[in-house]
Amino acid sequence: MSFRTLQIASVVIAVGAITLPTLVVLHPPHIPIRVAAKVKRPQRVAPATVVPDVEPVEIQDLAPEDAKAFNASIPFVSGPNPAARAYHFAGSTDNLARATDCLAAAAYYEAGDDAVGERAVAQVVLNRLRHPAFPKTVCGVVFQGSERSTGCQFTFTCDGAMSRTPSDTAWRRARQVASAALAGSVYKPVGYATHYHTDWVVPYWQSSLDKLVEVHTHLFFRWTGWWGTPPAFNRHPSGVEPAIAKLAMLSPEHRTGVALGEADAAIVEATPYTGGAPLPLASEPGTFLTNLPTTRAGEFPALARQACGDLAQCKVLGWTDLRQKAAALPMTPEQMNAMSFSYLRDRSAGLERMLWNCAEFQRPTAQCMKRQVLRLPPVVVPPQNGAVAPPAVVPTRGVGDLSGVRRKPAGPPAPIATPTDQSGPVTQP
Repeated sequence: MSFRTLQIASVVIAVGAITLPTLVVLHPPHIPIRVAAKVKRPQRVAPATVVPDVEPVEIQDLAPEDAKAFNASIPFVSGPNPAARAYHFAGSTDNLARATDCLAAAAYYEAGDDAVGERAVAQVVLNRLRHPAFPKTVCGVVFQGSERSTGCQFTFTCDGAMSRTPSDTAWRRARQVASAALAGSVYKPVGYATHYHTDWVVPYWQSSLDKLVEVHTHLFFRWTGWWGTPPAFNRHPSGVEPAIAKLAMLSPEHRTGVALGEADAAIVEATPYTGGAPLPLASEPGTFLTNLPTTRAGEFPALARQACGDLAQCKVLGWTDLRQKAAALPMTPEQMNAMSFSYLRDRSAGLERMLWNCAEFQRPTAQCMKRQVLRLPPVVVPPQNGAVAPPAVVPTRGVGDLSGVRRKPAGPPAPIATPTDQSGPVTQP
C-alpha cells in the first residue's frame, strides 16, 4: 500500500469518526411505530393552584426491550436542574432515630449496598417530604401505601424484600447515608426529582413529567410546571415520626415504639376515655371540632363516643395540628386535608364510621380517609425577560415505579401488563 493510499485512508477514517457521531446526535433512532402506538398518554392535568394527586402506578403494556427503546427516545429536559436545598431534621432524638432508620431502609432495599444509589434514593425521599403532595414524615413517605400489596410507593415495603436482612456493614453504611441526608447532605444530580423508574418499564405518568437525569439503569423525573420548581417544595415536615412494625427487626427505636403503641392500645381498649370532652358547635349541636393527642390514635374512637353521648346523629372531626384545626363550618380544603380523624354516627341508618388520616397514622386501608383535593391561591410565576408566564399545569397521575436505584431482578424482567384493577398498580420488578 502506497503512502498516498495510507493518507487517503486516514482522512476517510478521521472524517467518519467525526461525521457518524454527529449524524447520530442530529438524527437519533426513532422508536418503532408499533411501540409508540401502545403508549397511552395521560390526559388529566391540574392547574398550579391544585396539589397533584398521588395515585398508585400504572405500567404501560410494553415488553422490556420496547420499554427501553421508548425510554431512550424521550429527551432529557433542557434548562437548569437546580440542586435541592439542604434538609435538617427538626425533632427529638427518638424521632430522629426513627426517621434515620426509615430513610436507611429505603436507601438499602431500593439501591442495594451502593453509596451512589443510596444517596439518590434518600434525596428523592426528602424531596417528597417537602412537597405538599406527599406525607409529612420521613417514615410516612417511605411506607406510603405499604398497608396494601399493590399500593406501595416503594416496592420493598410490600413485596417481601424486607425478609432479607442486610449485613451489619451494609446497614451501617445505609444509616450513615441517611444520617448525612438528614443533617444537610444533598445529592445534587437528581435535583428536585420526586419520581423515578427502571429503564425497562414505562409508567403511565412518565410522558407528563420532566426527564431529568439517568443514574445507572434508572431515570429520574420531576413534575412539569410550577410543581417541579424549588418554591413548590415549601411544606414544613412534622418531625413526629411513627413507629413502623415492619422495621422492628432492624431498628431498636421502631421495635420499642411499636411495643409501646401496642401496650397503649391495649390499655385504651380496656379503659374508658377520661379526657375532657369537646363542646359542640353552637350552630350544629351534633357536630364537634376538637384537638387530638398526637400519639394515641387508638384513643380517638373513645373520645368521639364520649363527646356524642346518646345523640342519635353525631359528627366528630379532629386535628393533631392545632394550626390547621377548623373553628367553624364550612371548612377550607386545607383544613379538610389536615384532618387527623373523623367519626360519624347515624343510628337511624345503623351507621358508625371512623376514619383516620393514613398519611399520619398507620391504619388498615378500610380505615383511611379519602384524600381531599387541595386548592391553593394562584401561583405567581417569576417574570422572565419582562414577561409574566401563565400559571403552570401539572399532571395528576400517581407516583411511579419506585423500584429503586440499581435494584435488579433475579433474571430477565418479564413483560408487565397494564392492570385492569384501577384501585392499585401491579408490583414492579
